[in-house]
Amino acid sequence: MARIVVGVDESEPARAALEWACGEARYWEGPELVVVHAWEYPYRNERSGRADLRAEMAEDAAAALDDLAAAARAAGGDALRITPQLVEGSPRDALVAAGQGADLLVVGNRGRGGFATMLLGSVSHQVAQHAPCAVVIVRPEAV
Repeated sequence: MARIVVGVDESEPARAALEWACGEARYWEGPELVVVHAWEYPYRNERSGRADLRAEMAEDAAAALDDLAAAARAAGGDALRITPQLVEGSPRDALVAAGQGADLLVVGNRGRGGFATMLLGSVSHQVAQHAPCAVVIVRPEAV
């Protein structure tokens, strides 16, 4: 296995997917782990709803990605080759594009959307249907 892509946001399922992907990368001893965080304007955070804050929202998204990539580095140690990737745009499109040439695409079962009782969120559902590689959907309680 040469390349694993994992989609992240700041949700518990995404953190579980990141943890699972780190374990898989350690198991295969050396694939590149691409940590993808996609954000759309307006980015959902405490500043949403204010006047045009696109630059600040991009900084918030980048900071979230930095934190998640640091967590992956801490979980995987020096053995993991981690490539953080920040994309402004649809998470589904960003993940499907990042999956080109990947061996595996990992996502949490749901993100930060409002329908907490659904088994799959819209992004995981769309990725499962359109990814160009194998997909693993991780539930937090499964890690």
